Amino acid sequence: MSQKHLLLPMALILCLWTVAQQAQNTFISNTENRTFTDLNGKWNYILDPYETGGMGGRAISDNYEPTDKTGRVEYGFTEGRTLYVPGSWNTQKPELEYFEAAIWYRKTFDKPDLSANKRYFVYIDAANQTATVTFNGKTLGKHEGGYTPFNFEVTDLMKEKDNFLIIGVNNKRDADDIPAKVHDWYNYGGITRGVKLIEVPNTFINNYFLSLDRSSLDQKTKHINGKLELTGTSLPKKARILIPELKIDQEIDVNPKGATNFQVNVKNLELWSPETPKLYNITIKAGEDSINDEIGFRTIETRGKEILLNGKPVFLKGICLHDENPLRKDRANSIEDAELVLGWAQELGCNFIRLAHYPHQEKLVRLADKLGILLWEELPLYWGIQWENPEVLKKAKAQYAEMINRDYNRASSIIWSIANETAPIPSRNEFLSEMADYIRGIDQTRLISAAIKKDQELDGHPDSVYTYNDPLIEKLDILSINEYLGWYGGLPEACRTKSFTSGFEKPIIISEFGGGALQGFHGDKRTRWSEEFQEDLYKESIAMFDKIDGMVGMTPWILVDYMSPLRQLPGIQDGWNRKGLISEKGIKKKAFYVLKEYYSRK
Repeated sequence: MSQKHLLLPMALILCLWTVAQQAQNTFISNTENRTFTDLNGKWNYILDPYETGGMGGRAISDNYEPTDKTGRVEYGFTEGRTLYVPGSWNTQKPELEYFEAAIWYRKTFDKPDLSANKRYFVYIDAANQTATVTFNGKTLGKHEGGYTPFNFEVTDLMKEKDNFLIIGVNNKRDADDIPAKVHDWYNYGGITRGVKLIEVPNTFINNYFLSLDRSSLDQKTKHINGKLELTGTSLPKKARILIPELKIDQEIDVNPKGATNFQVNVKNLELWSPETPKLYNITIKAGEDSINDEIGFRTIETRGKEILLNGKPVFLKGICLHDENPLRKDRANSIEDAELVLGWAQELGCNFIRLAHYPHQEKLVRLADKLGILLWEELPLYWGIQWENPEVLKKAKAQYAEMINRDYNRASSIIWSIANETAPIPSRNEFLSEMADYIRGIDQTRLISAAIKKDQELDGHPDSVYTYNDPLIEKLDILSINEYLGWYGGLPEACRTKSFTSGFEKPIIISEFGGGALQGFHGDKRTRWSEEFQEDLYKESIAMFDKIDGMVGMTPWILVDYMSPLRQLPGIQDGWNRKGLISEKGIKKKAFYVLKEYYSRK
């Protein structure tokens, strides 16, 4: 059993998964547009380096304080010891730079509303990697997965004054985690995204799903398919959807026994695209609850070796991205962080971004909707995953459901990716095939892909033709290829002799290529780590990939240098992956302009 389970008394461990799953059954979407109390800011904290969940015989979550001078306590949330939320602990305290264990956070607050007709939920955008959530001394549950949101109801535990929310977060890397023990990015610990106390009516709209019916794309009257989820003991008989710009005010019959499916017929619908990222103001009402959103409508599909956006072929001018602000060396968590990196991507000429290798902050996805940037989203089913472990499969499904619940209504999101650089063995094939089926079962409005290795990966590179016969490809809509010829193997001119074939009538995305360069270090094009070497590698790689039949886009690795403890070459890497086209100081390298020029011609 993972040491992270020691965050709670052993008697609670068996029921945690049930409790956590119940919380996710009432997942609350679109939290920015609900009534909420912002719980961000300074939180008190206690280190728990041995991951016991208690000190001196007392659970930290009890928040015990002595009532007289005889009282004994061996921990304390002192006022002078604080961490900011959202934010990783690594960059806030020098002594926590590589800390991997448990830290307990505490926030105290008063009840925002004394109305008896309200319900309250603690909503956490992300906490890496495992979070144990307690409220006023009661354990609400546990969440695994450092990049997806989760919530717990606290209505019956709320007090008028001095409520205390205590969250134990553990970023220890375990083999049965997603990602697994080794990954090539910084292991930020803590409550890395925001925390809210959400206020809703007794019966409320917890989620909704709207998408353009592909079969109506060529019709004058188009169909918007919808699903509405309500939570409460007494559901209203009717709900309403309003789209004022389209003169829609439609009544919906509520299904009293589950989700409500409905359809809205609209005329003069303007489709969302990178050129015209049209969003409609939409309101959904049910009983005492009302929720607003901005939603765009588009279709995405494949036809042979093409990707069709709104029925027309699209070339994906992309780049890979980590969810990090390099200027302040921390996990991204604000709209300003999103504006920084998406602004760089737009300057590069991108209409597409691969959000690697895990779900990025929701603010970025919503901003991409407004800017017209298409997105590839993925879960870190990455190196070292325990494919044969059924509990890991359960975790993968739960985390993917959380990401889909959060981002389903975002027109910018067009691809769900289920793996990166994984070897085709039977247990992996079965695991990922089941994941593909699971995702299609809950979302048929997007495409599925995975970054695939070439067949010769285990045998060296003896041939001039790279082939792809991974059995997983049968399950995918798009074949995506990671290829670092010229960096890992050979020099850039080796690209001139290679060609690619898959035997599949499917579109191809070059999901990774590139090489490292230290910004400001110059030499000739044969000098490793120089900007000139990276520049030449981009020229040769682009020329090679441009010849591939069915290549409909690329996402080179990567937009900006990012932190990684695996990269320790002194004077060059120093804890940074240097494959970025922009340095951690925001300075563009020469290869940036090579890719920009290529995209200007596509």
